Amino acid sequence: MADTKTTAAYGADSIQVLEGLEPVRKRPGMYIGSTDERGLHHLVWEIVDNSIDEAMAGHCDTIKLTFHADGACSVEDNGRWIPVAKHAKTGKSTLETILTVLHAGGKFGWGGYKVSGGLHGVGASVVNALSTKLEATIHREWNEYYQSFTLWVSDGDIKTVGKSKKTGSMIKFYPDASIFKITTEFDYTTIINRMRQQAYLTKGIKLEIVDERKDKAYKFYFEGGIRSYVNFLNKNESTIGKVFYTEKEKNDILVEASIQYNKDYSNNIISFVNNIHTPEGWTHMTGFRTALTRTINKYARDKGILKEKDQNLTNEDVVEGIVVVLSIKVIDPQFEGQTKGKLGTPEARGAVDSVFSEKFMEFLEENPSSAKSICEKVNLAAKARMAARAARDTVIRKGALEWMTLPGKLSDCSSKDPAVSELYIVEGDSAGGSAKQGRDREHQAILPLRGKILNTEQARIDKIFANEQIKNLIIALGTSIGETFDASKLRYHRIVIMTDADVDGAHIRTLLLTFFFRYMKEIVEGWYLYIAQPPLYKLTKGKQSWYVYNEEEKVRIIEEHAITGENIQRYKGLGEMNPEQLWETTMDPEERKMYKVGIADAQAADEMFKVLMWWEVAPRRKFIQSRAKSVKNLDV
Repeated sequence: MADTKTTAAYGADSIQVLEGLEPVRKRPGMYIGSTDERGLHHLVWEIVDNSIDEAMAGHCDTIKLTFHADGACSVEDNGRWIPVAKHAKTGKSTLETILTVLHAGGKFGWGGYKVSGGLHGVGASVVNALSTKLEATIHREWNEYYQSFTLWVSDGDIKTVGKSKKTGSMIKFYPDASIFKITTEFDYTTIINRMRQQAYLTKGIKLEIVDERKDKAYKFYFEGGIRSYVNFLNKNESTIGKVFYTEKEKNDILVEASIQYNKDYSNNIISFVNNIHTPEGWTHMTGFRTALTRTINKYARDKGILKEKDQNLTNEDVVEGIVVVLSIKVIDPQFEGQTKGKLGTPEARGAVDSVFSEKFMEFLEENPSSAKSICEKVNLAAKARMAARAARDTVIRKGALEWMTLPGKLSDCSSKDPAVSELYIVEGDSAGGSAKQGRDREHQAILPLRGKILNTEQARIDKIFANEQIKNLIIALGTSIGETFDASKLRYHRIVIMTDADVDGAHIRTLLLTFFFRYMKEIVEGWYLYIAQPPLYKLTKGKQSWYVYNEEEKVRIIEEHAITGENIQRYKGLGEMNPEQLWETTMDPEERKMYKVGIADAQAADEMFKVLMWWEVAPRRKFIQSRAKSVKNLDV
């Protein structure tokens, strides 16, 4: 298993056809998750994953990703990739078969790939189906071949365009704007983060990203693999102990894991199956968490660190401050859905548990200094957890009484249907008063906050439960927090952060976002969180008035209507607006403007919150200095 090269020939007979392609354009979300930016970038991952499969099979060591000025994306590698011979079942070239027939790929027979990330072989055909044009160039068997497609239909038979001394392929595609209505523009930062990840996961592979739109280029190559990845994730952290790394095969599953602790209170656990990110984890992550908890408990008891009277450490204790990269290779992975976010292969649990238990215990025994530091860290986390339990139970007991014990500051809405209920978290009593008077009482609840809440990036959960404002917020939401969090009990399916348009307002907004990301991430992932956009200005001329939300709009209206300075009102605080103004500008569903908050890249978000909110000053100073010149309209 450790040698993933296939011994069988990879040709036209390796490709099996299962069903047609027609449903893709009708229901693209079933195949790429969504048709927003995430779905757009999923097209890139589908083609890149095929090239990564070649690298894992030992047939490719270079991949080049290019974003062209005309809006196209191309992926080029030096592997074998798609065969070109006529396919026996379809009568078309194998290339055309793979690009126009759903579930046609080398992933279904053992002649193609032993280990594959491109699960169902649908990736290439789905990309074709959702593109206005796709071009394929294949270098194989000393020839260069070319075939193009318009709206996934071939423009003609495959052509031999010349001789070639190299092997590999290039797929160039143009996303269809009628499918991706929000945007067809690829984000360079998103691509860079994903390609860096792939370079860490595939030792020795060279990845090049070229952005012709902005004249940028980037190259990745890491010999250290996921050990280097852990070092990268911990680059801004105060680390604890050495980096642990292991790679071992168990029951035809290759398990590769690397971990290191730091002094943070959160954790960063990232898992992959056949180089595919599995954010929802499941069987392999269950095996890892079980092994980690059991191994540290056993070591701590054997060494007398945990006494007989002490309770066992929980998984919540042992993952505080941990950075983990777990990567496994499985011959026939059972994913849930085409987006492959969750692994169902039952054998993965046992393989990961067995390998990690054995190797991590060896690491602890051979590195007593690191082991001691880790045990001190997790013991401190256990004490904080037990200290938080009483406070948490108090919060839960209050929440169980529902509306009778809701926070006194909360002005609840009449509706008890979460789907149509909104909670506005408002900065200050003054703005809270205006919001209460101007709101739709049937559907909009108001919770005013006094001043700045606790910075939860720098606080353990016991301190969080002791904070009155956060406690009120937890009770109002109804979900509890931590290990007892239950998203199904959320009382409002639209939670709106509404703060002043100044520096203090931005800080309060960031503190709230930090809390939700660290302790109620499911709310963010469920797209329940919003940021209100109150107007910056009110412009008047005679009986006419305009509410303005940005500087560009202000300049345009001033020039168009010749408005003079005395008729320009700058809103720095929500409290400056009366109830009617606050309703018609910021709370009226027909007129208001809002940002919807989600997580496009959990790793990048995790890193950003640490830079902005953790106690270390140097990374934050560097962040501010590097962006100081781009700041506009700073109110101090």
